[in-house]
Amino acid sequence: MSDSANTIDALQWENRRFPPSEEFKQQALVTGTFMYDDAAADDEGFWARQAADLLDWNSEWSTICEWNLPFAKWFVGGTLNVSYNCLDRHVLAGRGDKVAFHWEGEPGDSRTITYADLLAETQRFANVLKGLGVTTGDRVNIYLPMIPEAAVAMLACARIGAAHSVVFGGFSAHSLRDRINDAEAKVLITADGGYRRGEVFALKPVADEALADTPSITDVVVVRRGGNDVEMQDGRDHWYHDLMATADADCPAEPMDSEQLLFLLYTSGTTGKPKGIMHTSGGYLTQVAFTHKYVFDLHDDDVYWCTADVGWITGHSYIVYGPLANGATQVMYEGVPNFPGNDRFWAIIAKYGVTKFYTAPTAIRTFMKWGTQEPAKHDLSSLQVLGSVGEPINPEAWMWYHEHIGGGRCPIVDTWWQTETGGVMISPLPGATTTKPGSATFPLPGIGMEVVDENGARIERGGGYLTLTRPWPSMLRGIWGDPQRYAETYWGRFDGRYFAGDGAKLDDDGYLWLLGRVDDVMNVSGHRISTTEVESALVAHPSVAEAAVVGANDATTGQAIIAYVTLRGGATVDEQDLRQFVGEEIGHIAKPKTIYFTQELPKTRSGKIMRRLLRDVAEGRNLGDTSTLADANVVAELQRRAAETASED
Repeated sequence: MSDSANTIDALQWENRRFPPSEEFKQQALVTGTFMYDDAAADDEGFWARQAADLLDWNSEWSTICEWNLPFAKWFVGGTLNVSYNCLDRHVLAGRGDKVAFHWEGEPGDSRTITYADLLAETQRFANVLKGLGVTTGDRVNIYLPMIPEAAVAMLACARIGAAHSVVFGGFSAHSLRDRINDAEAKVLITADGGYRRGEVFALKPVADEALADTPSITDVVVVRRGGNDVEMQDGRDHWYHDLMATADADCPAEPMDSEQLLFLLYTSGTTGKPKGIMHTSGGYLTQVAFTHKYVFDLHDDDVYWCTADVGWITGHSYIVYGPLANGATQVMYEGVPNFPGNDRFWAIIAKYGVTKFYTAPTAIRTFMKWGTQEPAKHDLSSLQVLGSVGEPINPEAWMWYHEHIGGGRCPIVDTWWQTETGGVMISPLPGATTTKPGSATFPLPGIGMEVVDENGARIERGGGYLTLTRPWPSMLRGIWGDPQRYAETYWGRFDGRYFAGDGAKLDDDGYLWLLGRVDDVMNVSGHRISTTEVESALVAHPSVAEAAVVGANDATTGQAIIAYVTLRGGATVDEQDLRQFVGEEIGHIAKPKTIYFTQELPKTRSGKIMRRLLRDVAEGRNLGDTSTLADANVVAELQRRAAETASED
C-alpha cells in the first residue's frame, strides 16, 4: 500500500495472462504494435487516416484538429452525412441485401431488416420529420423501447441535421420532461408500450404526463408496439404507421459540417440538473467506427450483438453509429435476459450464430448466480470475441466469462469509456494484446492517458486518478447551454487534463486497472480504498456471485466498509469466513465491517447497481429518488435488515 495521502491504495494484483492464440492472430485485423507506433509518431495524422479510410466525405477538411483548451473541433471544414455513411453507401456498393439487424422481440417475434430496408424506412421517416417542421439544428426527443424504429428515428434525424436526444425507456415522466425542456425539443417520438419480463410496460401514458409541462413540443409520433390502449391528442399526436404510409420514399442525405451537432445525451450525475452531453458528427463517427472495427476485430461475415439499450451511450456508439458505419450485421433484442428463462441470451446467440458479443459486468455476475447449466444448454461455438462495458469487471467474473461463455478460446476486450468520451478509449486489441483478467490493459492508439496523484503528478505504478492528456475525435464538445459547467466539471481538477471522476491503478507491466468512481473511494483509518477492489475480493470467493460495497460514516475509522453480497445458486458461506477471506485477498484494512446477504442487489432497469441507495441504507438515511429502480422491494428488505442489525448492536 502507498504511504502517500495523494494516491489511492492499490491492494490487489492479478498475474494470470492470456495472449491471443496463434489461430486468432492469423485472421486478426491487427497484430503487433504497428498501429500504436503509427499513432505515437503523429496522433492527428493517425486520426485523419482513419477518417479518410473508414468514412465517405462530401468535402475534405482543412484542419485536422483545432484545440482551444477545453474546446476541440475535428476535421474542420469537412462535410459528410452520418446517415449516408451508415446506410446509403452500403446499398450503393451493392450490399443492400445484407442484414443490418436481426431483431428479436421479447415475446419471441422477430424481424430481419436489411440495409436496403433500413435505408428505405429512414428516408420515409426523415420526410415525416420534415413534414412536422423539423429542420437542421432542431432537437428531437426519442423515448422508445428496443425496437428498430429507435435506430430509424436516430438515423432520420442525422439525415436532415436535427440533433436527437434519446431518453431511456425506463426513465420517469419527470426525467423525460427535464430532458425535453433543457433541449427545447420540437418533436417527441415514443411508443404505446414495449415488452419487459413478459408484460407490456406503457410508455405513452408516461410521456403524456411529461408533456403536460413541455411547451416546446409541437408534435408527438407514436409507434405501435405494445398494443396497449393510449390516448391520442388531436392535432399533436400521430401514429407512426399513418405518417409513414403517406411519406415520400426519397430523402437525399444532406452534407453536414463535421462539427454539426449529432446528438445530446443526458447524464444525471449525483446532484444538480442533468447534463446534456454534446456530440458532433465527423470526429464522433470516425472514432466509433474505428473502435468498433478494431476492438471487435470486425469481419464482413460477423454477427455482432451489443446487449445495451439505445437510451445509453453504448447503444448510440455500438448499436447504431459504429456498427452501421462499418456495414455490420447485428442482433437487437427487446427484452430482459431471463424471459422466458435464464438462458435467453444464450438461446439468441445460438439462434443467430453471434460471433462478437458485448455486455456488462453486472449481467455477467448475474449469469454467474444463475449457474453454468444455463449457457451449457446452448451451442456457443460461434463466439469469437467477448466484450465488457459499463464498469470495471472483477477478475473472477472475467474468468467465468472466458471459460463458460467463450469456451476458453475467445479473447475478452474489457473496454473503458464514458458518455463524455463518445467511444472506447482503453481496451485490448484482441489479436495484439496479452490480457490480464480484470484489466482494461492499455489506451487505444491515438489516445493520450496518464494516471496522476492528488497534485496532478504522473504515477508510474499504483493507484491514482485517470486523466486524458490531449483531445480525441469523439470527445464531448461541451454541455448543452452551459460551457462554464463543462470547463469546471471536466477540466477544472487538473490543469490541462480531462478528468471525469474515475480512479485507476498501474501495475509493474503498465497495465491499467479501473477502480471506479473516485467518489466511491472509502477513507478507512487513513487508507483510501476503492470499492471496486473490495468487491473484486468478495466475488473471488467461490460462493459469491455478486457484491456491492459502500463506505458508511464510522466514529472510529472515519468510514466503515459495508458489503452487500449475493451468493451463487445453492452456495452458503459464513459472514466471518467471508470477512477473513477478504483480509487474506487484499489486506485486513479492507475487511468489511458488516456483510448483508441478499437475493438481489438494487439495480436500475438498465442493470447498474445503485450504490447511492446502498449508502443511504448503510447510514440509515431516507432514500433519494428511486424511480429508476427495477425492483423497489429489494431496498425495502435491506432497510429492514439494516434496522434489525442496528438494534442488535
